[in-house]
Amino acid sequence: MSTSRIVVTGIGASTPLGGTAPESWSALRAGVSGTHTLTHEWVEKYQLPVTFAAEGAVRPDTVLERPIAKRLDPASQFALVAAKEAWADAGEPDVEPERLGVDFATGIGGVWTLLDAWDTLREKGPRRVMPMTVPMLMPNAAAGNLSLHFGARAFARTVASACASSTESLVNAYEHLRDGLADVVIAGGTESAIHPITMASFASMQALSRRNDDPEHASRPGSIDRDGFVMGEGAAALVLETEEHAKARGAKIYAVLVGGGVTADSYHITANDPEGHGAARAVRLALDEAGASPDDVTHINAHATSTPVGDPNEYQALKQVFGDRIDDIPVSATKASTGHLLGGTGALEAVFTILALRERIAPPTINITEQDPEVPFRISGDEQSLGAGDQLALSNSFGFGGHNAVVAFASA
Repeated sequence: MSTSRIVVTGIGASTPLGGTAPESWSALRAGVSGTHTLTHEWVEKYQLPVTFAAEGAVRPDTVLERPIAKRLDPASQFALVAAKEAWADAGEPDVEPERLGVDFATGIGGVWTLLDAWDTLREKGPRRVMPMTVPMLMPNAAAGNLSLHFGARAFARTVASACASSTESLVNAYEHLRDGLADVVIAGGTESAIHPITMASFASMQALSRRNDDPEHASRPGSIDRDGFVMGEGAAALVLETEEHAKARGAKIYAVLVGGGVTADSYHITANDPEGHGAARAVRLALDEAGASPDDVTHINAHATSTPVGDPNEYQALKQVFGDRIDDIPVSATKASTGHLLGGTGALEAVFTILALRERIAPPTINITEQDPEVPFRISGDEQSLGAGDQLALSNSFGFGGHNAVVAFASA
């Protein structure tokens, strides 16, 4: 096992706030909402009860070369756009293919490809189903295509743990680098599932906000009048390296990934443990791996989906770890701006956490009309200063199936 620290040398993102990481970060800081009314004909055709979502600000098939885009589901398109940005941002590391790995996640995978193929089969018969259907719809398609594009031969691994997926992939990447399996890893997550079936299903579960008349303000984590999450789409990618490899090539370093924790609730397939024991244990594992204490944490990017039950449960989980100090730690709930990218959300929030440390500000959380007394985070519609000195931040993700994943980043 390597004793090297694991550092972040490149970031990329294609999100509801912008087509790049800097654009997304600037919009987040400006308090922009990426949520809008959907204009697709299928919204009216199927009489969907929720008519809005946070779609990607830039369609990935307009960025990629057409022959490449045609062979990829939108989820893999978003992944490739974000990974190419991160790779360029990292200076295109010179690394042996056998020492370059991919850890890239998704929660659902190629749902558009799958359901379009089903429509084709029913309407036109089996001869019209595309030969590339399975390679496009499979959950590991994003990781596999990134491996092909960048020539990564160490490994190409996929996590599918719902909304915890890409945070868990970051933890895996950290462990793979620490175990000496690679010198550089492209890690992150993607999702493009704003589709009639997923919109209808989540609405049927009463998980989505119903603010059809005011979509820009629908996602309101921590607000007393929150009524559900907003579907989002996009991808985010990080280039992670051992510190020795990064320094040897003179790379810039955004932050240090100092630890991660992954646990399971074993409580319910969709509801998280109301007592938050699994989530709290994931936080403690991340801090233990970082060699840090709860008193060292200066910022938290909360999972905070804007659901009536989920937000208080996360607060209770964190209170187990931090005690009353949780009320003094600057917290951001960035899904208020981006919506919920499902399997891509953890990687995006990791990017935001890294930039928060780099610029020493906790980004604003929009749409809080009145803070819920059961969720008394130190959360604000304005930016919060993180102050001087060393910084340690956590990014939390919790998913259906009882998955909990937390990553810890330290300032470079």
